[in-house]
Order: sequence, then structure tokens, then C-alpha cells
Amino acid sequence: MPPAPAATPRSRVQVPLRFPDGYRADAEIVTFHGLADGREHVAVVLGDPGPVPLVRLHSECLTGDVFGSARCDCGPQLREAVERIAGRGGVLLYLRQEGRGIGLYNKLDAYALQDQGLDTYEANAALGLPEDARDYTAAAQMLRALGVGALDLLSNNPDKAEQLRGLGMEVRDRVPTGVFATDHNVRYLRAKVLHTQHTLPLAELSAS
Repeated sequence: MPPAPAATPRSRVQVPLRFPDGYRADAEIVTFHGLADGREHVAVVLGDPGPVPLVRLHSECLTGDVFGSARCDCGPQLREAVERIAGRGGVLLYLRQEGRGIGLYNKLDAYALQDQGLDTYEANAALGLPEDARDYTAAAQMLRALGVGALDLLSNNPDKAEQLRGLGMEVRDRVPTGVFATDHNVRYLRAKVLHTQHTLPLAELSAS
């Protein structure tokens, strides 16, 4: 996969972040010109990024990030990532890829099928949709525009690292996130391990 065309920073704005549990961090949010997919992704720069910053690619999740849905682990992962990246210095890319790229309405349709017994990947397939439609070309463009060539990736998902490497980025290490299991998302987490080899401790995710 060849490197993507160059993107350029469009604007930078300072935003103080405040979380419901009281955690606070100061961030610089960067927007871009020239992203390959034309979507309004943003980079959240936290702390003092060094030569090899800690980076997370976080796909937008309205239900988890905003409404605190317990059906996924997205909200807790976002909260954890901000603190860990701020502590070390790095970048959180907030990518407009709702539902692993299938969109909000399709994701909610997939939830309805999961309520009938399908797992998250089977539900996508039943709707005629890909298991994971995400492409990280824009993410690589954003990182290059910020001067990032080498990084440690905060992720349990091996596909993110593989795609970034294929796009010419140097992923030095893949750092696992925490495990945020609930009675409502344990089947979802197990499916991520079984279908897409996420590095989560499967033994701790026994179905309730």
C-alpha cells in the first residue's frame, strides 16, 4: 500500500477537556486539509509529544463516547487514552468511522440483530456489510502532517498497526489498552478476540 498524498494542518485550537469523573487535560485539536476520505477527522494533541509519541486511533462511537453505552468499551477506552497519552505525550486521532465504518444507523440495525443472538461481526454480515470497513489512510496522512513518522500505538487491534505499517508509518510497539468488560459487552469483546485477534485476555471474558 503506497503512502497517501500529503495532508496539511487546517487549524489548531486549544481545548480544555473535562470528564465526568473529574479528570482534566489540556489539548490542542487540529483539523486538516486534503484527507483522502474527505471526512472531518481531528487530531487531539496531548502533553508534550516526543520523537516516538503514544498514538491512539479512536473510531467515533456516539453511543459509547457520548451516551455512555455499556454495549461496547469505546467510552472507557477514550477516557483511558486521553489520560495515558497526556501523561506521556502524544496524539489521539478521533476518526469519523462510526460502527467500524458502517455508520450509525447500520450500527443500530446490527445491535437489533445482536439482540437476536448474532455477534457483532455476524450481524454486520447479515446486513450485507463488511465486518470492519475502516481504512486508516487518513490517519497516516494526519500523523505525517503533524510530523510523526514513528509511534507507539495504543490499541488491542492488530489491523490498525498493520494498516499503518502498510502506509509507511513506523509502528515501534503496540501497547494494549485496559479491559473494560460489563455484563452488556462481554460477548462483543469475546467476538473481537475470536474474529479479529484483538489482544484481550479471553479467559477473563467468559460469557455471563
